[in-house]
Amino acid sequence: MSQLLYKSTRNDKNLVTASQAILQGLAEDGGLYVPVKQPAITLDFDLLQHATYQEVAYEILAAYYTDFTEEELKACITNAYNEKFETPLIAPLKTVGSDSYLELFHGPTIAFKDLALSILPHLMTTAAKKNAVENELVILTATSGDTGKAAMEGFADVPHTKIIVFYPKDGVSKIQERQMRTQRGDNTYVVSVEGNFDDAQSKVKELFNDQQLRKELLSQNKQFSSANSINIGRLIPQVVYYVYTYAQLMKQDEIKNGEFINVTVPTGNFGNILAAHYAKAIGVPINKLICASNTNNVLTDFFATGTYDRNRPFFVTSSPSMDILISCNLERLLFEISGDNVQTLQQLMAALSDQGKYDILPEMREKLGEFYADFASFEQTNDAIAQEFDRHGYVLDPHTAVAKAVSDRYKEETGDQTKMVIVSTASPYKFPQVVAHALDDTATAESEFDWITLVFEQTNLSVPKAVSDLYRLPIRHEREVAIQSMRDCVKEILVID
Repeated sequence: MSQLLYKSTRNDKNLVTASQAILQGLAEDGGLYVPVKQPAITLDFDLLQHATYQEVAYEILAAYYTDFTEEELKACITNAYNEKFETPLIAPLKTVGSDSYLELFHGPTIAFKDLALSILPHLMTTAAKKNAVENELVILTATSGDTGKAAMEGFADVPHTKIIVFYPKDGVSKIQERQMRTQRGDNTYVVSVEGNFDDAQSKVKELFNDQQLRKELLSQNKQFSSANSINIGRLIPQVVYYVYTYAQLMKQDEIKNGEFINVTVPTGNFGNILAAHYAKAIGVPINKLICASNTNNVLTDFFATGTYDRNRPFFVTSSPSMDILISCNLERLLFEISGDNVQTLQQLMAALSDQGKYDILPEMREKLGEFYADFASFEQTNDAIAQEFDRHGYVLDPHTAVAKAVSDRYKEETGDQTKMVIVSTASPYKFPQVVAHALDDTATAESEFDWITLVFEQTNLSVPKAVSDLYRLPIRHEREVAIQSMRDCVKEILVID
């Protein structure tokens, strides 16, 4: 197999290997790395339906990460997908009524980020050895709730690494915050910031592109990398579970080989649905990719009009991991539908930076036919939780409920009866107050732990160990800074004068 290289969306002459792209995270020119082409891979689902998650992961990662050896990839996969997941299936598929839910919340932080962030530290440390990098890797990331904990869990006590996570102080759930603030590991740091996720994410990208800070880090034998989905080491492992899902649908006799499916993804930063788009590109028979947003519905409007406009109110919702107005991974899709036109991409990103909006060309918009986009309000989200439990006894977290509401509306509008997979991105116990209120709007509780108990009493759904153990752990992280102080905070943590 010939080596697959990666290029920056902002400079197609910036070519690197997979391991180099993983190490850098964000390209030095500010772009995101994308494969120069999708790999040629034959997906034999008659065989894959009998494969383990780990075996499917190897097939996909080997096609994308061609400068890793078989031994290196299999070691990364073995270390990532093991007994820390509550089920050996890793990403089980549960059919409820006419829909199938892809459950991505059985990992140590009970959210979908575990699937990629369990393997990223192993990919990154392997990549560092391959490229003779002796610098300490400083993982710098912003989170809207789930990435932070999953990344810290993955990198905790990994040699020659530090991880610094910034999260919006009032923009995550109480459990998400407690998960981060109790994180073990002498190399882990989490900081709450005044502002929203977009503010924190924009500042992190600014720090990545801060040439003076880069020099100061290098003088101390340190270098930045990212655990956000801007890192190609995060994105490609997400492709795996869409391939695995199709194989499992066949194994469960839900579909025949070659039959098309639709996929609904609750979407914020656009990484998870972009991974589904990549899965379709390499041969998974996906018909529609349904982009489900909450009231921060910038993506809904983009797919409807071709205009991306972040100049709108920012809402703190019951699905906080989707409270995003700058969907970074959309840049990868824009680059693709522009025909890999760097100049067009640079103009769009400059317009977003300067005016907070851009309009794509008509010929670009014509290439978005595989996508359908809509959003769900707070009330519609609660209704989806209540109705799915009433009808089938199945409990949804608010993000999955957004996807369910949008999925149902898509079917009503189009009459499309294609098999629907709804991506379930978090355990209901990550947002117990929302779930309890959706099931009984008169519900009250005195503490977050009491809300968890109440959801158990309402649903009899087993409480994951990651939640039941959480309230026994001490608070380890209590830093708070303003957005404008994030640079100084990073220097203080890393002891850089």
